[in-house]
Amino acid sequence: MGQNSVHGEGTRGNVPRARELGWDDDLHGAGEATGAETGAAGEAGSPDGTTRAERRRGAAGGDARSGSRRGGSRRLPKGAGKKGTGKKAGKRKALRWVAITLAVLILGTAGAGYLYYEHLNGNIRGGSRAGGNSGVKKAAPNALGDTPLNILMIGSDDRANEKNVALGGGKNDRDRKPLADVQMLLHISADRENASIVSVPRDTVVPIPECKDKDGTTYKATTNRPINESLQRGGPGCTLTTWENLTGVYIDHWMMVDFAGVVAMADEVGGVPVCVKTGVWDKSNAVVKGGSGLKLKEGTSEVQGEQALQWLRTRHAFGSDQNRAKAQHMYMNGMMKKLQSQNAWTDTGRLMGLADTATRALQVSDEIKSVKKLFDLSMQLKNVKLDRLTTATVPTVAYPQRPNEWLQLVPSSADKMWTMLRDDIAFDKNGDKAGAKPKPTASAKPTTPADAPGSFGVTIVNGTDGNGEAAVQGRARALAETLRAKGFTQAESSTEGGPRKDTVVVYPKGDGEQGKANAQSVAKALGLPDSAVRIDARAEGIKLIVGSDWREGTVYKRPTHTAGDLPEGADDKADCMDIYSVYKWDGKS
Repeated sequence: MGQNSVHGEGTRGNVPRARELGWDDDLHGAGEATGAETGAAGEAGSPDGTTRAERRRGAAGGDARSGSRRGGSRRLPKGAGKKGTGKKAGKRKALRWVAITLAVLILGTAGAGYLYYEHLNGNIRGGSRAGGNSGVKKAAPNALGDTPLNILMIGSDDRANEKNVALGGGKNDRDRKPLADVQMLLHISADRENASIVSVPRDTVVPIPECKDKDGTTYKATTNRPINESLQRGGPGCTLTTWENLTGVYIDHWMMVDFAGVVAMADEVGGVPVCVKTGVWDKSNAVVKGGSGLKLKEGTSEVQGEQALQWLRTRHAFGSDQNRAKAQHMYMNGMMKKLQSQNAWTDTGRLMGLADTATRALQVSDEIKSVKKLFDLSMQLKNVKLDRLTTATVPTVAYPQRPNEWLQLVPSSADKMWTMLRDDIAFDKNGDKAGAKPKPTASAKPTTPADAPGSFGVTIVNGTDGNGEAAVQGRARALAETLRAKGFTQAESSTEGGPRKDTVVVYPKGDGEQGKANAQSVAKALGLPDSAVRIDARAEGIKLIVGSDWREGTVYKRPTHTAGDLPEGADDKADCMDIYSVYKWDGKS
């Protein structure tokens, strides 16, 4: 089971900094952060019954359980949405906040809503958090003890049942393992004031690490396959491990839905507004076969059911995978606006139906496989305002070996975005106008103390040619001398090479916690962050691989970025989608 990032997950009483962040509705108007109708949620505190703000003031905390009582399995009677007290009032408080956070946690191909009722638990399917071992560790807490929250959202093209075959076609693919058609990383900042959703197009070639499937099958690592195949090589846990290996970002949880879930959710919410600049018909033509079948007139339309699925799967008419991700993000933003324009959070019966549909469509990592835990998770989003939610897609170019089919990441752009995520730098400029800086972090203390520096070997490898530049001559030798001067007397340079974008310190899987502690001591000696320490199943000892991000100097200097400083082409927010000329439709034929 993966490490849990949610403070006091499973209890309403451990939402971090609740009063300070406006999550206690007895102090702040519910919905104020998102424009929703005012409601109330339970008071959040710490394990000892106090919030951090109260502890700072020396005041005693109140009851943190309001709104978290169990509900029955039936819909509440008509009129239950009116003002009241006790259990019914507590349930309505939970329902309102769930409705507000519903659309933020929507996958590119579907949505998921969370209601605080345990009778929905049986709907939810689970799976292991990780399918392999990336060696990426969770970010150290900031000065207030909070950490970012990262959730990988996956849309599967599973065709294992009749509904999915009918919606997705491809009867011949019934027995094929599903691909990860859509992958988005939801990053919520440590202070819970901003969030970003980052997409990688499905046909992007990335390294996929060794993974093990739930049936025990082991899949060897590969470097020349598209990222959507990660789902076939160990399930959603392998997709999570692939993202961790790619980004260096620890991912707390995954959530996944399939075709049928998309249609069910779109029907339940009554349609999602999307926009095209001209009429569109994504159908087969003389040059390109296939197509989603999407057919919309110029302007804004509300898509639901199968048409919503067509919108999310359209690629040809939007011109590229990059633009498909942009359209998927438009759908997500449209879902949020749709729910906020309705009185969904005051209609208890409708919310119950929405929750039932969503939980049936949803599969999650095991450590959040309950409505109670999912509700606590959704509370982490409550303070994020719409203008602090950024959608972005990592820029790509054609993959040289198969330029008409696959893509590859633009290294400089991807590295910048991964660094911003690791350092918890906001993707938007609507927070600190002076520009965000990396949050202060508490020193990470390994549970196992490191051995004496001179008691273990360290091999230094020169990988400074990682971004197409020539390797820096003598780089490994220079850093070996630096380490020896710091007491690592067995540090030696290696003639081994191989390009590496980011500098890492790897240690053998078999060395366990002691190997990690020793590797962390090497990293600390050189000024490297803990995120640079990784497990490597093939390593025979501790190895420092110097990447192209550290071409000079003996102390590592982390790249610095400011809030909103995304690489060109990454911010993909659009009010209306352009249509590739071949797929334009006059709205008549």
